[in-house]
Amino acid sequence: MAQKIIQVDAFTDRPFAGNPAAVCILPGPADERWMRDVAREMNLSETAFLHPQGDGEWALRWFTPEVEVDLCGHATLASSHVLWEDGHLAPGAEARFHTRSGLLTARREGEWISMDFPAKPETESTPPEGLVRALGAEPTYVGRSHFDLLVEVDSEATVRGLRPDMGALRGVEARGVIVTSRADTSGYDFVSRFFAPGVGVDEDPVTGSAHCVLAPYWARRLGRDELVGFQASARGGAVRVRAAGERVLLGGQAVTVLRGELV
Repeated sequence: MAQKIIQVDAFTDRPFAGNPAAVCILPGPADERWMRDVAREMNLSETAFLHPQGDGEWALRWFTPEVEVDLCGHATLASSHVLWEDGHLAPGAEARFHTRSGLLTARREGEWISMDFPAKPETESTPPEGLVRALGAEPTYVGRSHFDLLVEVDSEATVRGLRPDMGALRGVEARGVIVTSRADTSGYDFVSRFFAPGVGVDEDPVTGSAHCVLAPYWARRLGRDELVGFQASARGGAVRVRAAGERVLLGGQAVTVLRGELV
């Protein structure tokens, strides 16, 4: 029997922007090798696989073309969007996902979806060997979170102008590298980009899990809990964040762009 697969652009309100994720809603657990093969075939930064787990709850896993990851924001946003759009959940129902990062929830707020994720605050760190050379920019601050390195630079122009050496960056010990600065663009508080060549994603267009680091960082720096970030990749996307102690609320929009079948 053919398996439906849906591609959604997350953290955007228009097609062909934000971060694309593939979503497979399965009747039950699937073979891990098959999921890895599908993720490689889709060749997106993430493919989400979910199946029912109890009344109104879902088991959710995420795969890049190379590895399974512990936390992914944009593919969770895409999964939530599909559950509501295709009638798997009632419009007012909360989406509840059991994942490798514990229970994650999402709810609709008009045209936006708000997700409740764990905060992943960073602590100040010495820049690892090769990081500055790989990025081609001098940090004003370097921190390390549970998954990633956080690098603040001097300006939005520096963030946007980065052309990292991906081969060199692959050798840096971290899932990925978040580069950020205060925003100069009106309507945003901070900007960022995210590079993760070590897990098969040279630059991720819009990274929800990176904002689990960025939200507490910029809340502390700017003295406000509610902020709006812009991830300044070629596709670009906006993320609303609210730092709430050990949790972070991430807000985004999503658009379905493709429906197909795996035969």
